[in-house]
Amino acid sequence: MPNQTSDKQQTLAGVVKLNGVGLHTGVPVNLFLAPAPANTGIVFRRTDLEGFVIKARAANVARVSYATSLMNKGVLISTTEHLLSALAALGVDNAYVDLDNLEVPILDGSAAPFVQAIVCAGLRRQRARRHYLRVVEPVEILDETRRIAVYPSDAFRITCSIDFSHPLIGQQALEWSPGAEDYASEIAPARTFGFLHEVEKLRAAGLVRGGSLQNAVVLSGDAVVNPEGLRFADEFVRHKVLDLIGDLVLLGYPLIGHVVARCAGHALHYALVSRLLEKRKAWRLMSSSELARQTPAA
Repeated sequence: MPNQTSDKQQTLAGVVKLNGVGLHTGVPVNLFLAPAPANTGIVFRRTDLEGFVIKARAANVARVSYATSLMNKGVLISTTEHLLSALAALGVDNAYVDLDNLEVPILDGSAAPFVQAIVCAGLRRQRARRHYLRVVEPVEILDETRRIAVYPSDAFRITCSIDFSHPLIGQQALEWSPGAEDYASEIAPARTFGFLHEVEKLRAAGLVRGGSLQNAVVLSGDAVVNPEGLRFADEFVRHKVLDLIGDLVLLGYPLIGHVVARCAGHALHYALVSRLLEKRKAWRLMSSSELARQTPAA
């Protein structure tokens, strides 16, 4: 993600195309990533609906159960989190995302193909200054055994933990910050995951119709069904970090704060984004030069 020395906004240097199927709808979709003017943000455009625009902002969130979906005037864009995660982590402030159906393609179930596409397109520095949302007061949300919070910090970082009864997951935890770990190699390849015994129930509910062993890690009672196995021993918590980075894009600005998530998911991510935006005294909007003046030297 953009660091505190990134003074200017960035967009893509060129246009790049991806295509695939939606994880939940199973429908084919073509997607183009294209440059956008400064201060545009990330904007989805439904090319099958005369370019109807939906901005990636918290105000447009429609559903947050098994994916983060955006809606404007009844028009939907579903499963946005992996693409938004890659854009944020690579420092893309402004981009048009053109697609000809309602769901972002799942590709291999991770953010790695999106990272590769962004790298292929290249980045272009823009004249407008980048601003950051810096947390100055804690914001916490508790939901029984689940929890998410953000605390003041001199940099963006994540502490994420999960706890599943499955023997191949159990308790996993990960500390991640952009300066210490490489997103492209350590976070982006982590795939979405699910459980074999839940597949029929989910499909009956109209979900995971495009799911397969090519785009998700599938777990049986005591094994990974995918013949290639896991990409990381802790791939599950890494994917949760990937999702969290994507959902935080809905704040509208890169975050400076320490996010702590325990057994969280899209619903809690969105709850934190909403609560933080509502609690105006809990944050300040600052340019990188203002941040530099307020951050103690190492």
